[in-house]
Amino acid sequence: MGLLVLIVGLVLFLGVHALTTQRSLRARMIASLGEGGYKIGYALASLAGLALIVWGFGHYRATGSIDVWYPPRFLKQITVALMLPAVILVVASYIRGRIYTAVKHPMLAGVKLWAAAHLLASGDLGSIILFGSFLGWAVFDRVSLKHRADAGAPPIPVGGLVNDLIAVAVGFVAYLALAFAFHPVVIGVPVVGV
Repeated sequence: MGLLVLIVGLVLFLGVHALTTQRSLRARMIASLGEGGYKIGYALASLAGLALIVWGFGHYRATGSIDVWYPPRFLKQITVALMLPAVILVVASYIRGRIYTAVKHPMLAGVKLWAAAHLLASGDLGSIILFGSFLGWAVFDRVSLKHRADAGAPPIPVGGLVNDLIAVAVGFVAYLALAFAFHPVVIGVPVVGV
């Protein structure tokens, strides 16, 4: 049951996010619903999908996961190390500086790194479906950007080195919060000292 709900949530959440890559369909929906209606529908569908993902994955883990393979311990340590640049990249997509300019799409790069890192450390079916889906979506979205006329990102000013330093600092604090608080408390999986 949990896996089915997880998959439905992924289809809804990533399907809505993939909709943004279909610019003509998106434009027709905005014309039909209005910009506000489109944004409200997008937000509600995204939240519903996210809720289903969280509930489905939590239920799946609580009722016993299905092991596909057993990752060696060193892969988990690599995952912990890869998460720092992944978080910094996501932050750099909002606090834009040279990192943003060099990477071009740091949010997608961060999501790809996050998903790939978690695939290294997770050998159960639910995790493979969850992180593999996000990795597939991020690759698809990045490829679609090469074929779109618009940048696909909100117009946030791009700064310089100071913004990079802020992004790294905020990313580092967020990384520590995720590792020491969020992951063990909310997810139930300790990542430090394991």
